[in-house]
Amino acid sequence: MNILAPSMLSIDFGNMERDLNEVYSAGANTIHVDIMDGYFVPNISFGPPVLKHVRRILPDAVLDVHMMVIEPVRYLEMVRDAGADNFTIHFEASKDPEGDVKKIREAGLKVGISIKPNTPVSVLEPLIDKVDQVLIMSVEPGFGGQTFMPQALERISAVRKIRGDVDIEVDGGIYLDNVKEVIGAGANMIVAGSAVFNGNITENVKNFCEILGI
Repeated sequence: MNILAPSMLSIDFGNMERDLNEVYSAGANTIHVDIMDGYFVPNISFGPPVLKHVRRILPDAVLDVHMMVIEPVRYLEMVRDAGADNFTIHFEASKDPEGDVKKIREAGLKVGISIKPNTPVSVLEPLIDKVDQVLIMSVEPGFGGQTFMPQALERISAVRKIRGDVDIEVDGGIYLDNVKEVIGAGANMIVAGSAVFNGNITENVKNFCEILGI
């Protein structure tokens, strides 16, 4: 099943409640939330208090949390209790990826593993049968509004060959003019920030949903 996950990085925080309700009403029931610590990536975003507020606004949405922090499982219970449904960690940020995946599963959340653009896809092979989703970064993580890296398409296809039934999420530089390529390569979860929140939100979501068949 294809999923559109609008990214909170590009939301107008002065009108967060309005914009969240608009994307949800337009057909996007998954919200992508990037938590950054300023160490793993050169940016600081927001943490569990904001996540908790998003959960209050959208009690029935799927909150897809992308942990761009060092040793992400330190925050597992805090993020879970704030309302997360999915908890994705970076392979590069974990001292024990397999152990962390197990802890996330035991906490009752869906498990995701992510890799940066220059990390070989092969590092996923020991983990891929233990996770629910793989997040392929198609930009260097940390900031919204970047240009899609075309080599991500081969990486998506490589992950799909390793495991045919895993959810493959792609984040970075995805717009209406390239999303078909991303889906064609094997992805089924699309993170879009600027392409959703810039301009007419309802129209943008509906256009994505039409292409994704949702």
